[in-house]
Amino acid sequence: MLKEVQNRADVSHIVRTFYEKVRIEPDLGPIFNAVITDWEEHLEKLTDFWEVSLFGGKVYLGDPIAAHQTTDAKTGNIISAFHFGIWLNLWYETIDAFYTGENAELLKHRARKMHTFIMIAIHQGRTMSQ
Repeated sequence: MLKEVQNRADVSHIVRTFYEKVRIEPDLGPIFNAVITDWEEHLEKLTDFWEVSLFGGKVYLGDPIAAHQTTDAKTGNIISAFHFGIWLNLWYETIDAFYTGENAELLKHRARKMHTFIMIAIHQGRTMSQ
């Protein structure tokens, strides 16, 4: 039975389940596994990000744009819309498997927006480094 996304524990469940899939996905896994050295720290940081995005209240201190630009550079500028499409599909699949309601839809909507912003930033970063 699907439930509402109500708290940090729900967000953590989504993030952890999602990244279990990402880590073994043939096109995404090699990228993530090449740059993330402390998965627990990464999962907590991303739980913080999505929790703040959904519920507010705290301040998120990370910089997702810079992190993705750095990852792209470290992996030879291979990140493309193809990779983000897989990422987004896995995010939706994970949410839809367990959750329903306004917050679940909001998490999907914000992921779509992040996809766009990060792809633009990656391409801008490539242009500026040439």
